[in-house]
Amino acid sequence: MRFPLIRPILAAWLISAVLPAAAVETDICFDYSCQRQQTAVFSEQELAELRNLLATGADAEQERTLIGEAIGRMYAIAARQTPIWRDRGRNFMDERDLAGAMDCIDHSTNTDRFLRLLADAGAMKFHRPGERSVRFRFLLLGEHWTAILVENQGDASYAVDAWFFDPGLAAAVVPFERWRAGYDPES
Repeated sequence: MRFPLIRPILAAWLISAVLPAAAVETDICFDYSCQRQQTAVFSEQELAELRNLLATGADAEQERTLIGEAIGRMYAIAARQTPIWRDRGRNFMDERDLAGAMDCIDHSTNTDRFLRLLADAGAMKFHRPGERSVRFRFLLLGEHWTAILVENQGDASYAVDAWFFDPGLAAAVVPFERWRAGYDPES
């Protein structure tokens, strides 16, 4: 008895096991409200390190903590390739003219792209990316955006907010309702 499909399937598996997967590119927003974008490349080694980091999460709560750390690492990688290394946590008037400074729109867009990249890489077991969201204080003043992470079991939503911190530091990952109520890590 012959198995004609075994040989090509085995060959494809051997090739994929030996050859590294391609690097992944994503656009990075900066200069407030995504006025400029530049491509950052995440190598297969960097993606493997991120997958390995997230694989250590034994449950959804641990995975959220690790996702915050992974987002910080992804900003550090992007900062080596783009001018976002100039950004500082939060918004400061003296940084508005610096190429690479980011507001919450830039951060939420980049973080959303990072979450989708992690999901596409198969790195998340307990969560999936949601849609970006905004909160308001004082009618339309004080608008603030965040990326959203959704738990697979039960659909609980979490804000993933890197805006508070310099690039390279872990993003805050907090229940969405807490974030919407005005969450600030300093208060």
